[in-house]
Amino acid sequence: MPDADKCELTGAPGKYSVLMSSILGLLERFTTAFSYWFNWIAGVALVAMLALTVTDIIGIKVFNWPVPGAIEIVGFLGVLVIGFAIAYTQKLRGHIQVEFFVMHLPKRLRAGVNAFVSLLGIVLFAILSWRSFDYALSLQQAGEVSMTQNIPFYPFVHAIAFCCIPVCLVLVMEFIKSITETVKK
Repeated sequence: MPDADKCELTGAPGKYSVLMSSILGLLERFTTAFSYWFNWIAGVALVAMLALTVTDIIGIKVFNWPVPGAIEIVGFLGVLVIGFAIAYTQKLRGHIQVEFFVMHLPKRLRAGVNAFVSLLGIVLFAILSWRSFDYALSLQQAGEVSMTQNIPFYPFVHAIAFCCIPVCLVLVMEFIKSITETVKK
């Protein structure tokens, strides 16, 4: 009898389940590290945004000389802050969730609902990544730039497309965990 069958019949860990758990553990560590480093990029962009805002305010009030294009640069930095922080926030389960009805369901059904929501999130962020990438290419071909500083838009849209990848990975891990809880005996 193969080890995978022994595992299912006796409940003892077989080679297949040990291999799967080690692969899932490796994927979990990779996803955590990936989203953690993305969060650091978001933090650097946030500090740059704050420094630019303070510099602009001091320049206006003290020297009567604002930083040229500060508003649009702060907007671009805001895109980086939000985009690069999404995966880590999802990892920490820091997004708003309305679970009023779900929390009253049995544990297995709750895990099934969580798996369905994670699957919808995977689809949403995969589509967002794909369409953002397409949009960035069209912006690049059209040569779209900002009004005052002539900063091209496409690198920031590419960043949004790239930031959706670790979000999808985090959601895949949540989906796998929820499916595991759903099928547990």
